[in-house]
Amino acid sequence: MILGFDAGSRTLQQAEHLLHTVAQALGLPGDAVGCTHFVPADAAGGDPHVACSLAVPQSAAESVAESVAESVAASVAGVPADVSWVLGEHRAGPLADGAALAAAEHEARRGGRVAAYPGRDLLTGTVRVGELLGRSAIERVVVLASPDPPGDDVLVVTADHVRPVWRDGLMTLLAMPAAGGRVAPAEVPNPTPCCADHA
Repeated sequence: MILGFDAGSRTLQQAEHLLHTVAQALGLPGDAVGCTHFVPADAAGGDPHVACSLAVPQSAAESVAESVAESVAASVAGVPADVSWVLGEHRAGPLADGAALAAAEHEARRGGRVAAYPGRDLLTGTVRVGELLGRSAIERVVVLASPDPPGDDVLVVTADHVRPVWRDGLMTLLAMPAAGGRVAPAEVPNPTPCCADHA
């Protein structure tokens, strides 16, 4: 089952922190698949923000569903009390529509930025595309503006920050060309804010 949750996070970093906090508080394994999802203002009321989703193993689904049904997020140690939840038909909290959007995108594998997944911690430094695909849950690598996927021997400069997305039902790493015939994840760890150089 997919758990959707939403605390109205304004940044990806805030949402990722919430994602890891919830996964740890629920006792989910470290390789549980968790995503962040952009929620437009009209989808859940209020301002645009970032919601989260987590794949919940069947063994934990009942206890998680009880927390959601009771609408007592604070009963899960370490999770902020203002988190809205959706798990199956159970809904709780004012941002449950955003949580439902996140859960639906994850369930259908049609949307979401994957921030936690099996093998993520093994993708550090520079690795070959074939190693990246073999060590992790990532199913394909797509190079932006290129009609063909990179070969298994192409080097990927990870910068220790690899965040794939769901695309066409597959966990897909979007990459961009890098120096020396290498590629790098399209998402960089610390992007420069717009207009930072001429504020």
